[in-house]
Amino acid sequence: MSRAEMDALGWDSCDVILITGDAYIDHPSFGMALIGRLLEHHGFRVGIISQPDWHSADAFRALGKPNLYFGVTAGNMDSMVNKYTADRKIRSEDAYTANGEKDKRPDRALTVYAQRAREAFPETNVVIGSIEASLRRIAHYDYWSDKVRRSVLPDSKADILLFGNAERALIDLTHRLAAGEPIKNIRNLRGTAFMVPRGWLPDVEWTEINSVKIDTPGRIDMHTDPYAMAPEKEAKCTTDTTPAIDEKADVVQQQAIRIMSREERQLMLKNKQHKSVIRLPSFEEVKDNPVMYAHASRVFHLEANPGNAKALVQMHDNRDVWLNPPPLPLAMDEMDGVYDRAYARAPHPSYGNARIPAWEMIRFSINIMRGCFGGCTFCSITEHEGRIIQSRSEPSILREIEDIRDKVKGFTGTISDLGGPTANMYRLACKDKKIEESCRRLSCVYPTICNNLGTDHSKLISIYRKARAIPGIKKILISSGLRYDLAVRSPEYVKELVTHHVGGLLKIAPEHTEQNTLSKMMKPGIGTYDEFKAMFDRYSKEAGKEQYLIPYFIAAHPGTTDDDMVNLALWLKEKDFRLDQVQTFMPTPMALATTMYHSRKNPLKKVTEDSEAVETARSGKIRKFHKALLRYHAPENWEILHEGLLRMGRRDLIGNGPRHLIPPRQPVIPVAPGESGIMNGRRIAAPKVNTYGKKPQPARNPMVSSKTNSSGVSATGLSYKVPKAKSASARSRSR
Repeated sequence: MSRAEMDALGWDSCDVILITGDAYIDHPSFGMALIGRLLEHHGFRVGIISQPDWHSADAFRALGKPNLYFGVTAGNMDSMVNKYTADRKIRSEDAYTANGEKDKRPDRALTVYAQRAREAFPETNVVIGSIEASLRRIAHYDYWSDKVRRSVLPDSKADILLFGNAERALIDLTHRLAAGEPIKNIRNLRGTAFMVPRGWLPDVEWTEINSVKIDTPGRIDMHTDPYAMAPEKEAKCTTDTTPAIDEKADVVQQQAIRIMSREERQLMLKNKQHKSVIRLPSFEEVKDNPVMYAHASRVFHLEANPGNAKALVQMHDNRDVWLNPPPLPLAMDEMDGVYDRAYARAPHPSYGNARIPAWEMIRFSINIMRGCFGGCTFCSITEHEGRIIQSRSEPSILREIEDIRDKVKGFTGTISDLGGPTANMYRLACKDKKIEESCRRLSCVYPTICNNLGTDHSKLISIYRKARAIPGIKKILISSGLRYDLAVRSPEYVKELVTHHVGGLLKIAPEHTEQNTLSKMMKPGIGTYDEFKAMFDRYSKEAGKEQYLIPYFIAAHPGTTDDDMVNLALWLKEKDFRLDQVQTFMPTPMALATTMYHSRKNPLKKVTEDSEAVETARSGKIRKFHKALLRYHAPENWEILHEGLLRMGRRDLIGNGPRHLIPPRQPVIPVAPGESGIMNGRRIAAPKVNTYGKKPQPARNPMVSSKTNSSGVSATGLSYKVPKAKSASARSRSR
């Protein structure tokens, strides 16, 4: 982190200097620590520059010139998602910065940092990676500027981009650079992207598949259809312009064509597939044509399986962005090697006693796996980590629990989480490796759980039980998101989870109740939630515990109509759910739901000019209305709900009965003492608090609830907006 530390180690220079937008925490949940320790393990000297001042290149010269390259990342999150809410407002704090300080990193930090690193030492290699690089590796819709932006590669001026699980590619790249190979010659690493001249191909054996046309293709002999959801069949193809094979043709002639064995033909096709590249519509095309953008997005996501994905290429101006196929998943011993390094499990000493919110959240948690095969369209995990689950071994996980017990300051015996992107996909995989490598489904669990997917939770149950048995461990909690559609396949797992690993509340994410919306999310129907809830309640009762499910829902997701959101609100009222925290859909780069939001097309199906249109709440007013429906009970939402229901013609939902959603008049709104508010269009002063400790004078008010005292202060300490009592003459006039 500093020259003084380099001097203490006896280093005159660093082989690799990593630049990050996060505070530096030496813990495997933070990308820079994980990559830094892995490079260190391979014998490289690694320096880290955390949250540099980007206003000049001076801070990027702090550790001198690296011998091999600058490795640049925006941090654990996309810098725009980290800074802004779904309403495009600046967040109250930066969870990855000491004391939650804002403005410690720039917007689009990856691009800014890479440019400054290039400015600091123009001749030095610049390598970019992490989630911001992964999600912006091709032309992408950017919600915060409301336009399609170029790939981050040409804007950052980086030499190469690493995406996905990049450990293997990074180590290979670093060793090759150390051996003297120029970075411009390293073009064969999976999980890498780079700029090349227009029309460049690795060698003469490569062929290009043009995927630009969005109308129904004609005869396709040599090229693979990028829309195909299943492996190609060997059946012959005929069109109006191609005569069918004559059944009475000479038999000898037909036999002469079939001179290769089936295995030989399959090998030839496989080799040809590996030397094919799909040309996506150019940046110039997709930025102005939403239909072409949706088409490109669909093709991109269908080329996500490392077992059968082809290379992709997209023109930007007069050059191409070339993407090699995604990286192969890490094997279990490789995962162990990544997580078993000698992490300090603490923030860098330079932060002193500063509070780092993200560290406080994960300091006692353990990541046991990567990836997600759920395929939720609003989530970007798949685009970054892939659909194939990569799991650590049981001994590696148990060793980390012991390390936390023995080394982490403040540990009291409770592991806050044992999970990952999902809680219960540990070691779940396709039953057949060949099927897995040829599959082109976007989800293994939607619309139904694939018959080829193994759903045995026994290995995860074994880890839970062994973890609980470690001396000094009092409690193991599961805080990661639970796929309850998978959990119900294993009642034993649900019983184990509910009996031992729920701290009173379990968060799950049905996301919506209406099939119209769920189909665009690729989420299971609400009936699956009901099935899981019945099991959860039964096992909680058997364990003698009072425990509750906390469901999460998304407002204003593409495909959601006003009626869908009203039906969800009515479901919440029927179930007596009063949500405190709700979320509005945020279009993150490259997610399929973001494609729906931008293009109003459904990329889950073939995209054409007249293909399915997706209704999308884009205006701020409609998005706020949808969000307010999730908290129909909140007095502060009454005005927008009242207006929205009247606009929909749903006056039947306004009233004081059990079938109504909101009352006919705005209820009292809780406010802090000393503040004021509005009720029925009138500004109401809140009760004043005497700062000298004297009680405020009681006010006689017939409208004060029995739950409040005469000053309007409830037992919870909140004050309520209450109007002054009308005089008899005023009441007479109002009548």
